[in-house]
Amino acid sequence: MAAGPAQALALGPGWLDPDGLISAFGLLGILAVVFAESGLLIGFFLPGDSLLFTTGLLVADGQYLDQPLWLVCLLVVVAAVLGDQVGYLFGRRVGPALFRRPDARLFRQEHLAKAGAFFERHGPKAIVLARFVPVVRTFTPIVAGAGRMNYRVFALYNVVGGVLWGAGITVLGALLGRVDLVRENIELILVGMVLLSVVPVVIELLRARRRGADRGVA
Repeated sequence: MAAGPAQALALGPGWLDPDGLISAFGLLGILAVVFAESGLLIGFFLPGDSLLFTTGLLVADGQYLDQPLWLVCLLVVVAAVLGDQVGYLFGRRVGPALFRRPDARLFRQEHLAKAGAFFERHGPKAIVLARFVPVVRTFTPIVAGAGRMNYRVFALYNVVGGVLWGAGITVLGALLGRVDLVRENIELILVGMVLLSVVPVVIELLRARRRGADRGVA
């Protein structure tokens, strides 16, 4: 017999397993992770995409989460938007000092540099696009704040990104959770999501390496 969603999501360390987080902490745990990953420096390693997808699956399956989908999506969006707001205000307050901060166990200047390059390339829409790129989504609002991005512009793109990412992936999980083929291959689906989320980071690294090589030739 095929395993249900609550039995098939053992990916990565146990304490980062989306199913384990949800079964242990419920909706409050989901909101805390979304908030932290959206704008706190320590949140970049948290499983945002897979957590939201799993949340949708479990809402559809009726396991651990008995709240209606619309309420879960609303609260997730609020947590995501507030997380980015905190990240922006933190970056605006700390400013250039953050870029001089030495590397630590949970902080690397390279993460900040990647977010800065991403923001520079895409402009304000980076606030939306970064939502779908692990690590970058944590540091982009901080970079926006440090760069004194217009607050109204940031707030607008922040809300749009929060809705598309927070509600979008959760609803996708709920819809696909009703498909037998997906339910029977949940681990493969989540692995695929992880791989897809890493693709933008890999592309950015390859582009940066190519630019460095071109400068070396020049």
